[in-house]
Amino acid sequence: MTNDKDYWEIVTRQMSIVNKEEQERYKNCKIAVIGCGGIGGQTIEMLARMGIGELVLVDKDCFDLSNLNRQNFATTDKIGMIKSEVAKQKVELINPFVKVTCINTHVDETNIDEIIADSNLVIEALDNVLTRVIVSRCANEKKIPLVHGAINATLGQVTTFLPNTKSYEEMFNLPSLGKELTADVIESLNSIAAATPPVIGPTPNLVGCIQAMEAFKIITGVGKVTVAPEILTFDLLNLGSFSLEKI
Repeated sequence: MTNDKDYWEIVTRQMSIVNKEEQERYKNCKIAVIGCGGIGGQTIEMLARMGIGELVLVDKDCFDLSNLNRQNFATTDKIGMIKSEVAKQKVELINPFVKVTCINTHVDETNIDEIIADSNLVIEALDNVLTRVIVSRCANEKKIPLVHGAINATLGQVTTFLPNTKSYEEMFNLPSLGKELTADVIESLNSIAAATPPVIGPTPNLVGCIQAMEAFKIITGVGKVTVAPEILTFDLLNLGSFSLEKI
């Protein structure tokens, strides 16, 4: 599919929700997704299906058997393959109009600036606090909207950090706030969530879907975005579990 008409056929069912100008903004947008696992896999797929123009997919890990219970791109034939590369292949099958760049590396202070570079928006789909701090600091410095998502078992949360809102570190009162990331500060961040949290399939996938929709709303200007210090939370084991809180 190389004809521009094919792109518009892919997104035709959502064109009563957005107009052509709004969809064009999304079509011309570049989003960096940091993490291509449970949350990130679903986020990436939804971004592609909604017609995003360009994706930067960042993850150094490979799929293993323990990923099969929740990670959208994890299948038995992909065990041992790099997550970001598998995600790229899947995106190209879903929507060939998306330009995709893979970055197979560990995110740290030395490379995050280049990784998110000229992105219009960053989505963090991470599983550790330290990397979230690194990504959030850089996004804030570059004045790039950052959509945050996190899970634990059946609990999920999503919010967006903007340059004029509370930062990730401020909102969650992290020990790194206002400090350089020295060895002691890094140790304190790593100790916040030292154990691997339990997780069941629907939780990260639901967070990923919500993050993708938040990004779509930010870019197109349609709908109300959940912005810090407000945060959308849910617990899938409880009825009426979705709530909007203020931290």
